[in-house]
Amino acid sequence: PLTVTLDQISHWAHERNLIKGATPQAQMLKLTEEMGELAGGIAKNKPEVIKDSIGDCVVVLTILCEQLGLVLEDCVAYSYDQI
Repeated sequence: PLTVTLDQISHWAHERNLIKGATPQAQMLKLTEEMGELAGGIAKNKPEVIKDSIGDCVVVLTILCEQLGLVLEDCVAYSYDQI
């Protein structure tokens, strides 16, 4: 399978000016859109839509973290520690 790192996503986002050229508010809107697509994929039992939507959510969350000065892995670890 193709392996993509969060660093590669970050690099891609910087190249497209999505970190400094966009706002966290815009990323939240994009995340909501992607979550809607995920919900639709699950409701219609469309595995390819589900897979794509989950990936898109990770990309958006990676960008949002960069904008807010956070690291996605740290956020996941923090949540995991809470459960």
